[in-house]
Amino acid sequence: MSEVDKEVLDMVWGRPSSGAVSASIFRRWTQGFVFSEDEHTALEQFEGGPCAVIAPVQAFLLKNILFSRESSNWRQLSEEEQRSALCSTLSEILESACAGPSTGFCLVTWAKGQSPHAGTQTKTQSQSQSQDVPEPASSQTPQEQQPTAFAAEEVDFERFHSVLHKRTVMSAASLREEVLSLFNAWRGCCGVLLFLYSVIFTKGVENIRNEIQDTLEPLIDPVHGHGSQSLVNLLVSGHAVSNVWDGDRECSGMKLHGIHRQASVGFLTLMESLRYCKVGAYLKSPKFPIWILGSETHLSVFFTKEMSLVGPESPSEQARRVFQSFDPEDNGFVSESLLEDVMKALDLVSEPEYVSLVKSKLDPESLGIILLGPFLMEFFPDQDSGIPDSFPVYHYNGLKQSNHNERVEYVEGTALVLGFEDPMVRTDDTPVKRCLQTKWPYIELLWTTDRSPSLN
Repeated sequence: MSEVDKEVLDMVWGRPSSGAVSASIFRRWTQGFVFSEDEHTALEQFEGGPCAVIAPVQAFLLKNILFSRESSNWRQLSEEEQRSALCSTLSEILESACAGPSTGFCLVTWAKGQSPHAGTQTKTQSQSQSQDVPEPASSQTPQEQQPTAFAAEEVDFERFHSVLHKRTVMSAASLREEVLSLFNAWRGCCGVLLFLYSVIFTKGVENIRNEIQDTLEPLIDPVHGHGSQSLVNLLVSGHAVSNVWDGDRECSGMKLHGIHRQASVGFLTLMESLRYCKVGAYLKSPKFPIWILGSETHLSVFFTKEMSLVGPESPSEQARRVFQSFDPEDNGFVSESLLEDVMKALDLVSEPEYVSLVKSKLDPESLGIILLGPFLMEFFPDQDSGIPDSFPVYHYNGLKQSNHNERVEYVEGTALVLGFEDPMVRTDDTPVKRCLQTKWPYIELLWTTDRSPSLN
C-alpha cells in the first residue's frame, strides 16, 4: 500500500481475524484536528477512538498556549493563532519522538496530486468550520491544496493507504516549516492518522517494537478501536513503553519498560483507583500542571495555571511517596516490621529503641501495622506543601455528547487540596474526583456546572 508497508499496518491496526480492518473503526479515526466553535483552544473529537492521539495533542496544545504566550486571554485565539499553536504543538511531539539527529523527521502526507477522496466533496456538520480557516497560498504545495472536509464514508482503508507519501526533513527548523505548510492536511478529514503515521515513522518501527511490551498488541485495538497505552506514552514521553511506572522492572526474568524521565504533561488514570496499575512520579508530577485523565474507555484533560502544583516535592510529599513505596498494594499502611526501613529511607532517627517507641505510639492497639496518616502526623505535622488552599481548575472532554448541551467547552471549577486530616468539605464521589485522588488523596472539587464533567 503505497509507502506504508504491511509491517506498519500490523503494528497500528493489528491482524483482525477476518483479515480486514473494521470499516467502522477506521471511519472513526478519519478526522482532522479541528477546533471547537465554542472553545477556541479546544480540539473536537467526533467519535470514540482517536482520543489516544487527540487528548495528548490537546494537553501539549494547552501547555503551549497557557505557558508560552504573553496574552492573558488564553481562551481566545484568532484563526492564524490556532494554526500556529497547533503546528507548533505537532512539531514538538514529533521532535520528542525522533530517534536521533541522524534519522531526521518523517512527515506522512498525500502523494503528489493525490487525495483519499475519489468523488463528490460533502461537508460534514462537525467539520464544516474547518473550511473557514484561511491558508496563505504561498505556504501550500499542490498536494496540500485539497478540500479540508468531506464525507468520511468516501475514504476507505485501502484508498487512504494507497495515496500516502513519506518525506524526510533533517532539522527541527525545517520540520516546523513543513508542519506549518501541511496545516490543511492536519485539519482535513484524515489529519489525525497522517500525524499518527508521521510519529511512527519518525520514531522508527524497530524502535517502537523494542519498547512495546507485547509486540502482538497493536496501537489501535482492532475490536474496540481505542488507542493503547503504548500509543499514549509514545505521544506523551516519546517512548512507546506499555507501562506507566517509573523506570524498568524485572518480572520473572523479563525486563518491563516504564517511563524514564519527567514528562512535560502528566497522566492519571481511574484504573489506579481500582488498583489495576500504579502511575509513577514521572507522569504524576509533570513539568506543567496538565494531566491526561484515563477512564475505562476514554481520555480527557484536567489542567490549571497553578504552577505550584508541579513544584519541587515537599518533605511531607516525599515522605508519602517513600512510605507508599513500601506499600505496593496501596493499602494505606505498612507492616510494623518495615517501619525502621521507612524511617531510614527518610533519613529519620532510626535507632532500635526510638523505632520501638514510635511503634508503640503509632500502633497503640498492637495491630502490627503502621497507618500512613498517623505516620505523617507524627513526623511532618505542620508541613506546608506550597500548594494554595484553593485554585481554579478546568476539564476538557473532546466529545460533544459528553459535554453539557453538546458543546465542546472547558468545565470550570475550584479545587481544594486539603491535608491528610478529615476534610471539612465533602463533594460528590465522581470518576473525575477518584481519578485525581490518585495524585491528591484529599482533593475536593467544586464545579460551576450542575453536573460534574465526564471522564467518558
